[in-house]
This record gives sequence, C-alpha cells and structure tokens, in this order.
Amino acid sequence: MPFLQRIALEWSELSEAEKKFFPFNIKAIQHFSEYRFRSNVTFFIGDNGSGKSTLLEAIGVSCGFSVVGGRDLTIKKEKDDESLANIMKLSWLPKVSQGLFFRAETFDTFAGYIDEMAKDPYIGYQAYAPYGGKSLNEQSHGQAFLTFFKNRLDRKGLYLLDEPESALSPQNQLTFLRIIQELDKSGQAQFIIATHSPIIMAYPDAQILQFTETAIEPVAYEDTDHYNLTRDFLNHRERYFRALFEDEEGEDS
Repeated sequence: MPFLQRIALEWSELSEAEKKFFPFNIKAIQHFSEYRFRSNVTFFIGDNGSGKSTLLEAIGVSCGFSVVGGRDLTIKKEKDDESLANIMKLSWLPKVSQGLFFRAETFDTFAGYIDEMAKDPYIGYQAYAPYGGKSLNEQSHGQAFLTFFKNRLDRKGLYLLDEPESALSPQNQLTFLRIIQELDKSGQAQFIIATHSPIIMAYPDAQILQFTETAIEPVAYEDTDHYNLTRDFLNHRERYFRALFEDEEGEDS
C-alpha cells in the first residue's frame, strides 16, 4: 500500500484572478482536483510543458523535501503564493517524513556542491559517503545518476523523481528499474516519477497518469503515445524518415 494516499488541490482558496496565472493556468492542472494512489509506483507522463514537473515539485514542497540540485538535501523550498503547494493537501497512511525530490536538470549543481563540501576540513571525504565514497563528478553522467540512486534510494520513504532517465542508457534504465523493484517489493518505498521513457514507464503494475490539455487521467501502458510511437517508429522508421525529410526538402526547393 502506498504511504501517500491522496493529493488534492483546493481551488476554492484561490481567487478567479489568481487562477489566470502560472502555474494555476496550466491546462492539465486546471482540470485536476484530486488523485488517490493505488500503487507504490506512479508515473506522470505527457508532453513538455504539460505540468508533470510542476505537480511533482508541489508534492515535494508539501512534503517538506528539498530539490536535489539546489544545494544540500536539507535546503527546502518554502511554499509561496505562486506554488501549487500553497493549495495542495496530502493524505497519508501512515505519514512518512523520509524521502527526497530528485530533479535531473539540476543534478550537476548538486554534484558540484558535494565536491565543495568535501573541501571543508571538518567534513572532507565524508561528504562522499552517501554516494559510494567517490565524487559524482569523477564518474560519467549516467554512472553518477546510478550511484546516486543506488546509495540514496535505500531506505523507507517517498521518492519523487523528475526525469531520472535523462542520463541513463537503455541498459542502465533497466538497472534503475531493478533498484525500484527491490524497494517496492520490500514495502518500504513509494515512487512518483515524471518520465518520457517507454522503458521506465513499463514497470509492472505501476499506475500511469497522462497529462493532456483537458485532464490528468490514468492510462494503460499500451495506450500511451510513448509506447505506440516508439513501437511504430522501430517497425517503420523508413516511413518516418520519408515524411520528415521529404517535407524538409520540399520546403527548401
């Protein structure tokens, strides 16, 4: 059973004027009121700008988590009038305070901050202890991601991950799924993951929420655009190239 049972947005707390501004005016989020989690692993999927990361961050802020990449995991982003967290309500069974919010696009900043901590004479190389004992910047981008996941996703908690696949090869995405599975089956963790990867979102028995311009709704894996487009492209890539490149050649002529 998931720890975080329900998220809801209390739209009545906003004025009509406030609803016209970001992030409250994002199409998918405008139509969202609540969702009840039924799985330990839930995926947020949709096009760029559809609101996946915005909703995920609001959950993180509401939990009191910091963003991995800002500075240290103890640095928290507070609620403000322009945050969905300001009108978000969470329901738990039981309440879990441990976990983290990982954002791929700011991971390099976070890795650099750990290196700065290691230079402190009172901390030294102990700064690397939670990350395999080695600087994340001394590894490839993908290896650093896996090192972080293997060493930080190792205890009871709620894990909010924004595009964790961005530095991972297809093979390492499968390794990442194994990391999730080990915690999921132990009943010690809940994951909410924003992703574009058809490999990652194929995780067995996961719930998938699709963000569109009209709703945020559950969708079956085989009904996602990610699955169907990838399958069709791999089976008929010549057709896609003809459509893409011939149109381009026609514009140039």
